[in-house]
Amino acid sequence: MGTELENQIADLKEQLNQLKEGTKDQLSMVVFSGDLDKILAALIIATGAAAFDMKVKLFFTFWAISALRDPAKNGKGKNFIEKMFGMMLPKGSPKLKLSNMNMGGMGTAMMKGIMKKHKVASIEEMLKTAGELGVEINICEMSMNLMGFKKEEMIDYPHMTICGVATFLTDAAESKIQLFI
Repeated sequence: MGTELENQIADLKEQLNQLKEGTKDQLSMVVFSGDLDKILAALIIATGAAAFDMKVKLFFTFWAISALRDPAKNGKGKNFIEKMFGMMLPKGSPKLKLSNMNMGGMGTAMMKGIMKKHKVASIEEMLKTAGELGVEINICEMSMNLMGFKKEEMIDYPHMTICGVATFLTDAAESKIQLFI
């Protein structure tokens, strides 16, 4: 009985060592929502983790991609459906709405006013800080294609890549922390 228990303990120690070796001090986050408050939460967590020297990789997909659209840029060569998606979805972070209590835009305006009063950085300022801290933003290529977004209409960001879900899964498998917002 003693040797069996010792073997089980040895196996558990080996499994623990393999887990420790397979994870990096890294945060991988799926950013799915295009709501102002949820994008803010994702960027607060991302910049906070990066400030603690953690590697941070954000995977923007579906509705969240709207936050990365540059209001001053347009994508060329879009078909009718792609143009319609472009018109119906927010064009950049200044156009994002709250997930709750939007109240026809009044809630969003109130939230932005409160943020300014309390000196909370805007999404644009947080993105600048994230770029300075080395936060990587990966945009889901499939989602971009489905929604008709083009690379040339995205914001200028120093660490941005368009990629597939396999990139996120690889990053997540190596990460100590995985989140979904």
